[in-house]
Amino acid sequence: MKTGLAALLAALALLAGCGNNQPWHGKDISGLMPELAFELTGTNGQTVTASDSAGQLRLLYFGFTSCPDVCPDTLARLRVAINQLPEAKREQVEVLFVSVDPKRDTPERLASYVNFFGEHVTGLTGTEAQLRALSKRYRTTFGYDEPDENGNYNVSHSSAVYVFDHQGRARLLMRPDLSAQAISEDLARLSREHTGT
Repeated sequence: MKTGLAALLAALALLAGCGNNQPWHGKDISGLMPELAFELTGTNGQTVTASDSAGQLRLLYFGFTSCPDVCPDTLARLRVAINQLPEAKREQVEVLFVSVDPKRDTPERLASYVNFFGEHVTGLTGTEAQLRALSKRYRTTFGYDEPDENGNYNVSHSSAVYVFDHQGRARLLMRPDLSAQAISEDLARLSREHTGT
């Protein structure tokens, strides 16, 4: 009798582990932020909106190409996370890298930068007013340090990555301490929610 009960409990635990009741690796922000919406400039100089990538999983990240460590580290980790997905699911993911340094990050410079991190990264920027409005929409901000004698300056910005599901709803906030494996697992789970597989 006890053996049967133990087997039943083990089976239930296994089923629970396969469900969606497990916590996310990223912070669940479902219902806490607005859906993805923007109008910015792409690396070809053309206007890009959220509708251009509708139906995909999108990861929104604010940064700048002169960033010495956090930006390249984050984009490299996202590349690894995406590449761990099955090929069919990989094609459903797009990283939107929004430069908050429009004075230096021309479309050409942005294109060269994002191309280094693979085909799933799209570079975007805009006027400072557009960028301020977008960052405010997602409850973050950015700022510019005083330039040095050579005109170089640092830009402070959020290190978090916002994840929007296939319907454009804000779902997860990925902290900088999350591993590529953890990010990949969350992306795969969101993809399964969408496709049922």
